[in-house]
Amino acid sequence: MFTGLIEQVCKVTSVLRQKDSVILTLELGRLADECKIGESISVNGVCLTITKLHGKSASFDISAETLDKSSLGKLKPSSSVNIERAIKAEGRFGGHFVSGHIDGTATIKAINKHGDFTDITFSADTELLESMVVKGSVAADGVSLTISNLDKNGFSVALIPQTLRETTLGGAKIGDCINIENDIIIKAVNKRLDEILSKAQPLTVDRLRQLGF
Repeated sequence: MFTGLIEQVCKVTSVLRQKDSVILTLELGRLADECKIGESISVNGVCLTITKLHGKSASFDISAETLDKSSLGKLKPSSSVNIERAIKAEGRFGGHFVSGHIDGTATIKAINKHGDFTDITFSADTELLESMVVKGSVAADGVSLTISNLDKNGFSVALIPQTLRETTLGGAKIGDCINIENDIIIKAVNKRLDEILSKAQPLTVDRLRQLGF
C-alpha cells in the first residue's frame, strides 16, 4: 500500500528486454540503503518487487501484463521515474490509499501554467472516467492528485509548485502517456452499484423501495 506522496525521482540505468518481460534497473541513491530484496516499490505508480540489489541500484522484473497495462514498457535508460516505498504500519498517512495496481493510462492533451502553478488535462477512456469524481483522488504516475475538472473526454488536475519540483510531472509534455490509478473507494462503490442496479431498469422510487431504501 502506498500514499501517492513521492519520496524521490530516480533514473533508469538499464532496460533489458526479454521475450515477454523486462528487467528494469534503477539508481535508487539514498533509498537503496533502506531497501531489501522482496520489498515493494511504486515505480511511476506501478507496484514492483525488488529482485536484486547491487550498490545503489535495484532491479525489478516486469511481466507482460504490467507492460500491457502501463507505460513502463516505454522507459529507457536515463528516463526519470517517481519512486515511493510501501508505507509502514506506524507511519503517517498522507495523500490517499494507492495500491500500485493501475487501472490504465491517460494521455496529456493540455498543460496550462499560471505563475508557479500548472493545470494538466488528460484524455482518457470511458472506463477510467467512470470511476472518477470531481474533487476525488487520482494517482498519476504514482502522484496523489485531486481531480479539478471532469467531462466525457478526460479530466484535469491542478499541480502546486512542490509537486512540480519533486515529481516527474514538472517535466511532463503534451502527448506523454501517464499511469492512472483511480480511488479504490470510488471503484468499490461503482462495483457494488453495478451489482445491485440493472442497467436495463431505470432507478425509480419503487426500485429504491425494492432495494431497501
